[in-house]
This record gives sequence, structure tokens and C-alpha cells, in this order.
Amino acid sequence: MIRPLLISLAVSAALAGCATTSSAPRSSAAVAPYRDSVELAGRIAINYSRDGKKESLNGKFTWQQGRASTDVTLISPTGQTVAVINVTPSSATLKESGKQPLTAPDLDTLTQKTLGWTLPVSGLRDWLQGYAVASDGKRFVASPANDNVITRDGWKLEYMSWQDDTAAVPQPKRIDVTRIALGQAVDDMAIRIVIDPAAQ
Repeated sequence: MIRPLLISLAVSAALAGCATTSSAPRSSAAVAPYRDSVELAGRIAINYSRDGKKESLNGKFTWQQGRASTDVTLISPTGQTVAVINVTPSSATLKESGKQPLTAPDLDTLTQKTLGWTLPVSGLRDWLQGYAVASDGKRFVASPANDNVITRDGWKLEYMSWQDDTAAVPQPKRIDVTRIALGQAVDDMAIRIVIDPAAQ
């Protein structure tokens, strides 16, 4: 089923709620140092156009990232597990209930193979923590005072709100992701990710 598959491959997953930017004074502190091991949960909303038709999807996710692997569980809005994704340096596997697992060399290839176009899942290991590679090839580190960037592979990241933007090391809460130059069958795509505070 393409809809849950799309959601699961997209962050492997989380819907944008109504998080808004805090009116508190903006901190210039950068996010915490990058961590190889991370456990997050949240919501995702995906809006995209394909063949002239607008589509939207949403769901919840858990994200367990280790040095050598990432495990993502996608949960439907009604609380059912839709898919489980495992990514290692040599493969990506998607498991859906009652179906044969799908495997590819990496998650971007898996999305291309199953959907016909690529979602920015490989970047999420960095993006969820406030890091990215900018279009000029330099390392971007987000902060409430430095909250947007266009990545080397053509995505615009906007860190819209923070768990506590006055904290010494603020953690991302809401990230809006927009495709700048896709050049594939999908006409446009926007992803909104909200990370739950309890996951920090």
C-alpha cells in the first residue's frame, strides 16, 4: 500500500502539529553536539504533488539511531504499527505486516525503488539533531538565531521551534523541510516534523 509506505519511508516518521515558534528571547546557542546514539519520537506530515495531483500523509514515529544502524517504526494516526525500517551501512529493509520484507543497498535507493522517487531519509540522521551539509559544502549547525539552511542536495530546512529556545543547548522541536530542486516526477514536496519533548 503506497500511502503507509510513503509515510514510513519519509522519516521514517512524524506529523506536524500546531507547534509555533516561542515568543521567548532568541538564544544564539547552537544545538548539542552530534550524537551517534539517539532515541526520538514524534509526528510527521508530508504534502506533495505527483502528476499534477496534491497528496498529503501523516503519522507518528519512533526513531532509534545507533552508531551502525537506525531503526524506525511508523505508527498510523490510530496507533497501529504500519511499518518497521532498519538501516545499516550496507542495506535498508522495510517490513510491513503480512508482506515480504523489501531490501535495498540504502534507504534512498529503497524509496526510489518502491516509490519511483527519493525522499531525504539519509539526511534525517543529521537534520533531527540540528545538523546538515549546506549547499556550499560547509557543516551547518542550527540554533534559534541560525535556524535555516539549503542543503547540498537541494532541501531547505527551517527549524521553526525548539523544545526550549532559551536553553544553553536547545533541541529542535519542529522542522519544516521543503524540496528546492527535485527534478523528478514529484512536482513539489514539503515535510513537517515535530519531535516530542519526552523523546529528548
